[in-house]
Amino acid sequence: MKYNSVFDIIGPVMVGPSSSHTAGALRIAKVARGLFGKNVCWAKIYLYGSFAQTYKGHGTDLALVGGLLGFETDDLRVAKALELAKQNGMNVAFFEDTAATDHPNTVRLLIGDEASSIEVTGISIGGGKVQITELNGFALRLSGNHPAILVMHTDRAGAIASVTKILAKHQLNIGHMEVNRKDVGQDALMVIEVDQNIADVILKELEEADHIRNVTKIDS
Repeated sequence: MKYNSVFDIIGPVMVGPSSSHTAGALRIAKVARGLFGKNVCWAKIYLYGSFAQTYKGHGTDLALVGGLLGFETDDLRVAKALELAKQNGMNVAFFEDTAATDHPNTVRLLIGDEASSIEVTGISIGGGKVQITELNGFALRLSGNHPAILVMHTDRAGAIASVTKILAKHQLNIGHMEVNRKDVGQDALMVIEVDQNIADVILKELEEADHIRNVTKIDS
């Protein structure tokens, strides 16, 4: 992991105590919420490695639920996230999984409502930075060093072009891009790393592009 400044090491403005166990965990869950695209009614959260061993002491459980509620890393409501989730009717269960993982700060989230669900795996790599490594069976490769856009779409001709055209219009340079699909004409996923954070107005424009189902972002 390459750090560009002392702020990468210190981490983001946040509710503590740990940039990796708190801020990073919250960001993973918030990305999962963004990918789901609506309020989360239930969550099954599987913790691995260091996350599983220290999640209560480091507030990882609060951070993950805070992320599912849509909170930012510096939102004081994170400290009451479990209570607020219950008030909002969100059922949350935590599981300490002993399976071996490539990174000690790994979490797998199964989230959904009465109609649909998704599965997201992410790792907190330090300084509040995160990587999403899997989405609904799609293996992802995100460096964690750059802002990224995750685009769920239908595998149709023109879907990729509609996204890249919008990015070019807003002068967003693509540093890395990959596309995975379940099968011809089925669910597909674009993973795009860019050189600057994506404004919400651009995100909205991407969501309205042809064949696009859902768009979320990971800021640097």
